[in-house]
Amino acid sequence: MDLALLRTFVTVHRAGSFTRAATLLGLSQPAVTSQIRTLERQLGRPLFLRRPRGVTPTTMGDELAHRAAPHLDALVEIAEAGLDLDEESGVVRTLHLAGPPEFTSLRVLPALTPLIGQGLALRTSFAGNAGETLEGLAAGHHDLAIATARPRGGLLTATPLCDEEHVLVAAPGWAARLAPQLRRGRHSRVLEQLPVVEVHESLPFVTRYWSAVFDSPPAAAATVIAPDLRAVRDSTAAGAGLAVLPRYLCERDLASGRIVALLEPDVPPLRTYFLVVRAGTLALPHIARAHEELLRAAAADW
Repeated sequence: MDLALLRTFVTVHRAGSFTRAATLLGLSQPAVTSQIRTLERQLGRPLFLRRPRGVTPTTMGDELAHRAAPHLDALVEIAEAGLDLDEESGVVRTLHLAGPPEFTSLRVLPALTPLIGQGLALRTSFAGNAGETLEGLAAGHHDLAIATARPRGGLLTATPLCDEEHVLVAAPGWAARLAPQLRRGRHSRVLEQLPVVEVHESLPFVTRYWSAVFDSPPAAAATVIAPDLRAVRDSTAAGAGLAVLPRYLCERDLASGRIVALLEPDVPPLRTYFLVVRAGTLALPHIARAHEELLRAAAADW
């Protein structure tokens, strides 16, 4: 079986469309289509079902991808010279990284900085949600992703990285005003008097907190929407309303009194971050070293 055909097949399987695969491979779409048809003729079975917006693998296509993809990725390592991260080799390997903007900026990039002196270059992409991140990883746009959801199937491999504690916060003025009512215990009704600051109209952080702590959805709508948790934090500190923030993002503000935790539940809501790679790519030393360094940093500091 022609390895070039297998490489095209795996790229289409990961990308979910002939058009995206053609872009990744530097080929025309007709060339990709022709190669897939050739492979299907050789195997005597269809590998993809054509859809209006891309393709869906058949059972045979999924089985072949699971068997072939890790070996093809490993062949990349053999074919390329100087893969080890080594200051003396002079070879620079580029890691394409994707993840949430705040966590990637404040935790991930600083943890990977020591590898830059060992021949690693970084290219970072920020995604709005875990689905976009995992789709880009599967399509080959990224080498390593940090996601808040565990991927399904066998083409992506996930390792738990760390848990993120969520804190319900507001500016000191709001906290002082609500303190007498909160002490009486009618928490959810009292808190719904406040404006809400969030990253999206769907209130993802507030809804998750309310479900975990109050076992009910929030009744309030957002007053301020800012698609970056750092902006949510600063708007909240300025008095815009309440917000739910990851503790790592607001630790210093809580310590300084710039914002105040409105509640301290016995079991705080948590969200897990996962390190995700394509199956087989941890055989590549630059990806493996970054993966190892992030796990070490999470165990030591986060």
